[in-house]
Amino acid sequence: MVQFKSLETSQIESITSMMQDFYAIDNYPIDIEVSKQLFQEFISNEHLGKAWLIYSENELVGYVILTFVFSFEYQGKIAFIDELYLKESARGKGIGAKRLQFIKEQIPKLSLKLLYLEVEHHNENAQKLYLANDFEVHNRKLLKYKLH
Repeated sequence: MVQFKSLETSQIESITSMMQDFYAIDNYPIDIEVSKQLFQEFISNEHLGKAWLIYSENELVGYVILTFVFSFEYQGKIAFIDELYLKESARGKGIGAKRLQFIKEQIPKLSLKLLYLEVEHHNENAQKLYLANDFEVHNRKLLKYKLH
């Protein structure tokens, strides 16, 4: 059985540990102490988004983080699926599809107009899963600007 539980401050150690594993997949830098501080802020302000821990058979196997944005184009609040992570031992067991179904169920509950997500070019399994679950390739390019 798969369960999704809202992230609480007492679980920040658990989620940052998984986040470190997630970032290591693509060699992304991470500062665990900064991430812990960010989770304190994130959890304390419901306007920033929502995060859930994913359990399978009562074992912590992953997490999902939605961050909120207001969009005039889409006429209201939209969410960016900022992070989706499953431990390697939990992959290929249908949990990813259940996770997407759970996220879709949150759309009306959170009054969302649209969900965005990004996926690494090399992660073909994830791309297939998202496309099979009614996500579409966006015809725009995502660009970023980072203050140095």
